[in-house]
Parts: sequence; C-alpha cells; structure tokens
Amino acid sequence: MEFTEVVKERYSCRSYDGRPVEPEKLCEILEAGRLAPTAKNLQEQKIYVVESPEGLEKVDKLTRCRYNAGTVLIVAFDKNNVFTYPGGKRDSGIEDASIVTTHMMLAAKNAGVDSTWLNLIDPDEVKREFSLPENEEVLCLLNLGYPDEKAEPSQNHFTRKPLPETVKRG
Repeated sequence: MEFTEVVKERYSCRSYDGRPVEPEKLCEILEAGRLAPTAKNLQEQKIYVVESPEGLEKVDKLTRCRYNAGTVLIVAFDKNNVFTYPGGKRDSGIEDASIVTTHMMLAAKNAGVDSTWLNLIDPDEVKREFSLPENEEVLCLLNLGYPDEKAEPSQNHFTRKPLPETVKRG
C-alpha cells in the first residue's frame, strides 16, 4: 500500500472476528516497532504479545475494549533506560513508546491487519496481571486483528480540522 493510503485508511477497529494475526504479519508489525526512532536510540520499548486464551482472558478482565481482537500487544518501556531532557522535568519514555506503537499501527494496516490503541486501562493493573518487571511502565494495549462484518470507523474518524487550525508558521 502507498504510505498516504495507509495513513488515510487506518482507523480504530472496534469489532474483530477473533482470528489471531499470522506469525509472518506479526513479525512484520513488530519489526516496524523495533525500527522506530527513540531518543538517543535507547530502544527502551518492551512489547508483549498476548494471543493465548488465558492471556486474552486477562486482557478482558482489565478492559472492556478488546473487541474480540485475536492478538493484543502490551506496549511498555523500561523506566530506567530513558533519556531525561534538559531541565529534568520529563523524559523520553512515553513519547518513544508512542512512536513505536504508531509505527506498529501503520505497519499493521499496510499488512492488512486492523488495530486499536487502548488506553482505557489501569497501567498498574496490566503490569500486575501480566507480572511485568518493576522497572517497566505500561503505555497502552494495542489490539490487532481482522474486522468482523460490523466493523466500521467511528462517526468522527473522518472529521479533521483544517491545517491552519493545527499548524502555525513563524
């Protein structure tokens, strides 16, 4: 798919048919995340693939927003391996994990796989339920899979502000 088409066609799928993503497509998606830029190239992201019935049941306990996706990624980052910006008020963890997630969402669409970024979660509960290391912070869950016959973009998906409302030139 041409990049502009990928960007225009991708939407948050909220109704999946339950099939897991094939290993070769999943590998392509994960590779896109691995290649994403991170501050100082620290690559602090940690991605956990959840596909087993037991794992998906855990996800369902944590959120009502799995929407029957057959594969869910837990996107986290190592809090001890982030770049702290000058002034010490923030670090690169959330933004780097967000860039990684965005790369995976676009790679998924390019591979014919739909996705949904889930942030209707308690990151600490996800961490406890999946026994993630203390030094890791959960950013989001990323549903991956194939839409069922009811899937369609939300009403406001195609509503975008004009560029002059979001871009200023100086």
